Amino acid sequence: MRDVLPTIETWRERGDDVALATVVKVYGSAPRPLGAKLAVSARGEMVGSVSGGCVEGAVYDAAQEAIKTGESKLLHFGITDELAFEVGLACGGTIEVFVEPLRW
Repeated sequence: MRDVLPTIETWRERGDDVALATVVKVYGSAPRPLGAKLAVSARGEMVGSVSGGCVEGAVYDAAQEAIKTGESKLLHFGITDELAFEVGLACGGTIEVFVEPLRW
């Protein structure tokens, strides 16, 4: 959280809405550890990482939706035969990411 907190504070001071994504479960190999965070501002800015890039786009979209609706969401990412060409983890592991809007 320390790596994203200063930026979140800057966004908050500007009056921007923010969503925070956190890796809450890891199964097998994963690019980022449990607790890794990605913050997204309503302006579209990002700080941090939950996957080293492989699912960041989908998490970004979910964060923007959380900002708009005020609703949290649990996302699940992994590789299966059916999903091999969709958003997933190239490392073969599975992660769950909790995306929540931050309220001031």
